[in-house]
Amino acid sequence: QVQLVESGGGLVQAGGSLRLSCAASGSILSINSMGWYRQAPGKQRELVAIITIAGNTNYAHSVKGRFTISRDNAKNTVYLQMNSLKPEDTAVYYCKINVLTGTGYLEVWGQGTLVTVSS
Repeated sequence: QVQLVESGGGLVQAGGSLRLSCAASGSILSINSMGWYRQAPGKQRELVAIITIAGNTNYAHSVKGRFTISRDNAKNTVYLQMNSLKPEDTAVYYCKINVLTGTGYLEVWGQGTLVTVSS
């Protein structure tokens, strides 16, 4: 069993910053990729950023240069630093990890944290 706990969402004015955190716990042997996704009202969930176990990153075009994903392997935690936020960044943000447990690989989603950017 693996659990994810997200934190850091909230209300911020356009141009502001927020930092999201997602901590994994449970029967974890190793975590491969860790990613952040978001879903705005009436839209499909989309990839925001992803980081591999080697530290390679990939970003959605819309957030490149503004968002930074990082991970702390000792803490099984992934972060998303969001700067220069825009109203169109408003969404529920979810983390997702691909984790190796004693029974094999799992894909685990967090519960989501709401980010609201006011204009």
